[in-house]
This record gives sequence, C-alpha cells and structure tokens, in this order.
Amino acid sequence: MAFFELFLIGVGLSMDAFAVSVCKGLAMPKLSMKHAAIIALFFGGFQALMPTLGWALGTQFASLVASYSHWIAFSLLAFIGGKMLWDVIRGEEDEEDDDSFKLDFKELLMLAIATSIDALAVGITFAFLQVDVAPAVSLIGVTTFVISLAGVAIGHTFGSRYERPATVVGGIVLICIGLKILLEGLGVL
Repeated sequence: MAFFELFLIGVGLSMDAFAVSVCKGLAMPKLSMKHAAIIALFFGGFQALMPTLGWALGTQFASLVASYSHWIAFSLLAFIGGKMLWDVIRGEEDEEDDDSFKLDFKELLMLAIATSIDALAVGITFAFLQVDVAPAVSLIGVTTFVISLAGVAIGHTFGSRYERPATVVGGIVLICIGLKILLEGLGVL
C-alpha cells in the first residue's frame, strides 16, 4: 500500500477523533496547548494501537481467506465509511457536547477507544493485504495526533460547524479506498 493511500486512511480514520477534538476545544474557556496535546496524544495513540491489534488478529487468519482479502477489505472499509455517513444523516450528537471542559483521563480513554474502533477493522485488512504494519500505524497515529490537535484549536476558535463535514469526508475517503482495493483485487485497476 502506497504512502498516500496510508495517509488517506489515517485522515479518514481520524475524522471521529477530529470531531470529538473540536467538541473538546469548544468546551475550553481558554485554549491550553498542553491540554490540546494530551487530547491529541490519547486519540493518536489509540488510532495507532487499534490497527496494530487488528493486524495481530488478522495475521492469524490471513492464510484462510487470502483469495477473498480484497472483498473483506472493501466490506470493512465500506461498512466503516458507511456508518460514519449514516451517523451524520441520522444526526447523532456526541455525548460530550453538553459537558463543561474537564481534562478527565478516564473520559479521554473512553473517547479514544470509541473513536478508534474502526481502526481495529482497518488493522485486520492490513493483515490480509500484507501491509508493513509498523510504518502504517505510525503514520495513522501521527496523522490523527496532528488532526486532533488542530481539531481542539479549531473547536476553540471557530465552533462546531466543521464536525459534520469532517465526518462526511472521512466516511467518503474510507469507502473510496475500499472500492480501490476491491477493484485492484478484481484486476479492474
């Protein structure tokens, strides 16, 4: 998988973390770069950890489903991207919107896990596609860190109007990457 594709996966996966970071930024009475960096570290760290766990699980089963890997990758990425789009259409609101800002590590841990569940499935696809996992998860983690850091600042500065468009873009990117993987696996591309 090429660097640009991995970068786009990182961007797509980071959109949930971006949306939550924007909400956290909205709740900050004063922008604290220390707090923003801690929030971004939680999200970036879990976005790197979860695909690593998914890859470890996927490598156990890769030989059993190697001839269907492109279908599996497409299905997982399309499901994740579709779920992101569906959440926007349904108008789901994040629970933390109404909370006043607190740098609560238990809350950050739960939010980081919740926003990185999709990355677990992406890690499984990495195993099927035989992606070199260390650089891939590093890029995903760093990308999410930077985007989450920016999300806190944007949320503090501009408000929540970017949350829905960011989620839509993330969902579309994941679906397009899944479609590309499918078409390559079928020999169309």
